[in-house]
Amino acid sequence: MALARCGLDVAFTYRSRRRRADQVVAEVSATGRRVLAIASDMTDPEATARLFDELRGWTERVAVLVLNASGGLEPGMAGDPDYPIKINRDAQVAFVQAARPLLAAGATVVLVTSHWAHLHGAVAQLPAYEPIARSKRAGELALRELAADGRQGLRLLVVSGDLVEGTVTSKLLERASRGLAVRRRREVGVLPGVADMGEAIATAALDATLPSGHTVVVGGALDSLKRR
Repeated sequence: MALARCGLDVAFTYRSRRRRADQVVAEVSATGRRVLAIASDMTDPEATARLFDELRGWTERVAVLVLNASGGLEPGMAGDPDYPIKINRDAQVAFVQAARPLLAAGATVVLVTSHWAHLHGAVAQLPAYEPIARSKRAGELALRELAADGRQGLRLLVVSGDLVEGTVTSKLLERASRGLAVRRRREVGVLPGVADMGEAIATAALDATLPSGHTVVVGGALDSLKRR
């Protein structure tokens, strides 16, 4: 929605929630922008190939690619210890590579992460989140290395969010660590919501002055975790 309000046509993926995807399509359409929703799973190479086949029929180029997928806390994933690294590192890098033929020259790739993942290795981790934080940090480093290769012609921006209220991740973390949101509010004050993250992502993506590798912080300052 934030990108559409900024004047961009928007294509997005979803894994299973068709009703919610249809609602987002209706909301974006109301802004007057073109919108496309594609059911896909980025950990499935065949599904990713089909996604880009469909996308090529809808647009000739992509100016902004937002990597917002994250996983590892979902119920049922505990039996696959490799899943966090599959989705949070391997699938992210593979998705950017698959998108290359459609990416415009100088396209912006926005990686959405969390403070805990961005600072993995430098701050104490929530036990339930540690594998996710570790794998997301690995994904961030892999994408930074990819973008540092000037031949790729990409600008990478990282948007790091605090505990974001209203997200599946925050709900799952609250189940694993009761009172987490209350404690975090005491430390930093108001926590960001989904709309705050969306606005930060859109603003960063369209700010041509931000250099590749820049990190945008949403919510509490990163130092608020380092001091703990």
